[in-house]
Amino acid sequence: MAAGQLSAGTKLPTVRQLATDLGLAANTVARAYRELEADAVIATHCRGGTFVRSDVLDEPTAHSGAADLARAAAADYVHTVRRLGLNSQEASRLVQNTWNEN
Repeated sequence: MAAGQLSAGTKLPTVRQLATDLGLAANTVARAYRELEADAVIATHCRGGTFVRSDVLDEPTAHSGAADLARAAAADYVHTVRRLGLNSQEASRLVQNTWNEN
């Protein structure tokens, strides 16, 4: 991405597929994807796949408002905790604990 070989909006392979292609453990690739997502280099769109971030496609418009931003954050959180194997009660408890800490 930094070298310009992957442009914004490019769909990335699944974690499992990339791990197989590169001969790496799936957990290694998953961690790399998480770190790239945390750095806003890539974006995961639920079951739609993972893409190189695009300011046009991934950033909410100025008119979308706080509710749209909150919905997007919630969708990302749900996707992440599901991928990690947590159920809704565990995910809710994590939110509540974090809310109470801050």
